[in-house]
This record gives sequence, structure tokens and C-alpha cells, in this order.
Amino acid sequence: MFNKNIKLVIAAAIVAWAIWQMVEGNIGNGILLILLAGIFVFLYFKNEMILLAFLRLRKQDFPGAKKWLDKIKNPEAALVKKQQGYFHYLHGLMISQTNITKAEKYFKKAIKLGLSMDQDLAMAKLNLAGIAMTKRRKREAQLLMTEAKKLDKHGMLAEQLKMMKQQMKRI
Repeated sequence: MFNKNIKLVIAAAIVAWAIWQMVEGNIGNGILLILLAGIFVFLYFKNEMILLAFLRLRKQDFPGAKKWLDKIKNPEAALVKKQQGYFHYLHGLMISQTNITKAEKYFKKAIKLGLSMDQDLAMAKLNLAGIAMTKRRKREAQLLMTEAKKLDKHGMLAEQLKMMKQQMKRI
């Protein structure tokens, strides 16, 4: 909604207002204002449009997620580097159903920009492995699958990795 720099300016102004309220003796107002400033700092690191798109994807609502992502006009200027990674990651997830060549570009860019959670990085590499397998690039697919397995510390992708290994044997 707001530019990332405007969020920091708003947070700084609210903290200044909170300090003034505390100096005047209104401690409760000051604490509440500091919590309000914390929301703007949180939204600096976690873009609200990306969070809403993630919620839509959890419900398998791809058009709704696309609608929220389309509201981010210029991701390079409006988002922090990790947020740009998630922006491309979400686009890759949505497009992977229809256009694997374009999805591959999105996933590679997301990995290059970085994703903050290892599980998301593992999922991106697993999707890239599936795309490489579809394009008959077995060696690249195996490499990406081993990287995804290393990143999957909780074993959440074990089932998908097992299925892909079985499919790899048929190639």
C-alpha cells in the first residue's frame, strides 16, 4: 500500500509522538503508539500485498492471489530484496500450472534474490527439479532434488521427493 520508505517515516513519526505522550505523563498512550509503530516496521519487512496473496494461495484461489500481486506495480522499488524473491516465488507457483518455461524463470529469479525460509527455498528448488525433469535435464533435476532434500529439515517434502525419484527412474 505504502512505499517501503514511507512506512519507516510513519513509524519514526509515531515513535516520536509516543515519546512525547510519555513525557507528558500519558504512559498508556505512549505504549499503544509504540505498538502501532511496530506494525509499520513489521510491514516494512513483510509486505501486506504478499501476505494477502499467500493467504489466497492457501485457499487455492489463484485468481485472488494474482489480483493481490498485481497491485504491486514496481516490485524493484516497492519491495525489499527478500520480498522481491517471494514476489517471484508466488508468480512461479501460480504460473507453474500453465507455462513451465515462464515459471522456471520466476523460480530461478526467486532463488537468486533469496527466500527467508528454508522450506520455501526447498519448494522452489523442488519445482525447478520438476521442470528440469519435464524438459529431460536429468542431471540438473537430480542436483536440485538433493539441494531441496538438504533444505527440507522437517521432512515436509519427503513424499514429493520420493515421487520425483520414482519418476526419475522412468526417464
